[in-house]
Amino acid sequence: MVHLTIPRHIARKRSGFLLLPFALLFALALFAVTFVAYALWPTWPGASAPLNAPTLPITVEGVLFEVPPGAIRAAVQRHPGPHERVDLAFLWPSLTPPPPDEALQKHSSGEAEPTEATGRLFVTIAPLGSVLPPNERLRSIYPRYVEATANAGADGLAIIPFRADSPYRGEDLVYVADTPERFFARCTRQAGIVAGNCIVDRSIGGAVVTLRFARDWLKDWRGVAGGLDRLIAQLHRPGIRNQ
Repeated sequence: MVHLTIPRHIARKRSGFLLLPFALLFALALFAVTFVAYALWPTWPGASAPLNAPTLPITVEGVLFEVPPGAIRAAVQRHPGPHERVDLAFLWPSLTPPPPDEALQKHSSGEAEPTEATGRLFVTIAPLGSVLPPNERLRSIYPRYVEATANAGADGLAIIPFRADSPYRGEDLVYVADTPERFFARCTRQAGIVAGNCIVDRSIGGAVVTLRFARDWLKDWRGVAGGLDRLIAQLHRPGIRNQ
């Protein structure tokens, strides 16, 4: 019987050749895991912009807005880039950010209600989603739920209550009597010491800007409508390119 003896240096070479594929597979697996972890790792926004910083470029549903940091109520939202929603507050009628105020910067279920005394306009920018644009709601949704007759309001406004069995019970639809699409709002009524407030929605692309203010402001609804138009123009300039 012949015994084969493999020299040690040849055995070491063969062993190295066998280990090489395993080393390459291990390196490829490590690279793949590292790449996947990097791609899926959450990217958190940087530090909040200071309140006196220039306007921040913020996108909601691909629509670009220029927002002053001092108007952003929640510090976590005070950074540029894409947002799910942004909550803002402005002084009325100057349309400037309010002074730093912890009560206003906190965004919670107990947020301050707009009143004539506070002189603040609250604004939310959010995706429109599956909800119809405001003008479509005015034409096709609201008429299903209002009472039969409207009452005359101040300076050409009409006020028509929503029915008690509707999703808008306890609210009124307030609009310009002869041209409703010129200006309309959904407004709650005063309940005891709680003042009524109004909501106006404006859609821009896939985003909706919701503006909330004291119902008493409607005594000068023309000034309110003009102020809301100016604010929308400040936040989203016509012709500015969306991201």
